[in-house]
Amino acid sequence: MRMLVYAPAALLFLVFCVRVVRERRKFSNAVVLGLAILCALAAWIAQLVRSGSASGQAVAWALLVLGALSILVLTCFLFLNGLQVVRKEGRSPTNLLSLVAALCMLTVVGLLVTAVVVRTPVWVGVGATASGLAAYLAFLFLCFVFYAFLYGRLRVRRKADYVVVLGSGLVGGSTVPPLLASRLKRAQAVHARLAERGGSPVLITSGGQGPDEDVPESHAMADHLIAHGFPADLIEREDRSTTTEENLRFSKAIMERTTPDYRCVVVTNNYHAFRAALTARRTGIRGQVVGAPTAAYFWPIATIREFAAILVAYKRTNVAIGLLLVLAGVLAWWARQQNISG
Repeated sequence: MRMLVYAPAALLFLVFCVRVVRERRKFSNAVVLGLAILCALAAWIAQLVRSGSASGQAVAWALLVLGALSILVLTCFLFLNGLQVVRKEGRSPTNLLSLVAALCMLTVVGLLVTAVVVRTPVWVGVGATASGLAAYLAFLFLCFVFYAFLYGRLRVRRKADYVVVLGSGLVGGSTVPPLLASRLKRAQAVHARLAERGGSPVLITSGGQGPDEDVPESHAMADHLIAHGFPADLIEREDRSTTTEENLRFSKAIMERTTPDYRCVVVTNNYHAFRAALTARRTGIRGQVVGAPTAAYFWPIATIREFAAILVAYKRTNVAIGLLLVLAGVLAWWARQQNISG
């Protein structure tokens, strides 16, 4: 009978497995997996509390304290990481994301503490809204991070006709930076593994010419590969794209023109792999995405940027849920107001 409390979690996990087998490139997979884990955790905590044992309640309190400490540690980590990124990469808006995230976390904590201490109707409403929005965003972020990690470790097809490398900008107008070099190195490794299985896939370097670049990214990428011993006759250049979506759409046109029933592997950096996979599905690419290593200090800020991009991609759903949470805050204010008036 006790195991029945885990039935919703088990059912959600089964749905997740079926969805991954059918199509792994969906953000809804991440949400379903997150709900399964959340239901399992809630069922476990409920059993501990209902048991009435001292050990059960101690575990429940320990989880609460651990959650609070995690918020504190994460805030400090984001603040220190933000300072490191600014010191290494400069003060661009993107490089300030870690600092902004830390500031937002501190603001939410401050609003909640104020609401608990003051307990006026307005502050109760503000606290309820802030906690609801923070919980929603935290849940989506954890779903994104966990599933992106899982997606990066799922096996790709044993055979492919193409390996597509996404561009990421040049240094000094013509030089491949370390971030892009890691993608090219991973692409060579993927190509070598596919060739060992009897294939001879074409490697497509994808990237157009930016306003501050002397040559298209795809040409600089191809030159880099050739300089590192890759056969020039196995390289195809896609030199018109300026965004990830264009990278994939224009590369798709090249692949379909030569091999209508093609299969491919797309290479980018690990922090970008899952969002690139979502874009690949939307553009009709027949293939999965693999990621190359990224510098440890740059990974947190890049992950936050990717998560923000996904929020924008699903803006209608997120705005609708956000408005519902604001409405819940208004209802909390009204209920507190009625309680005081009564």
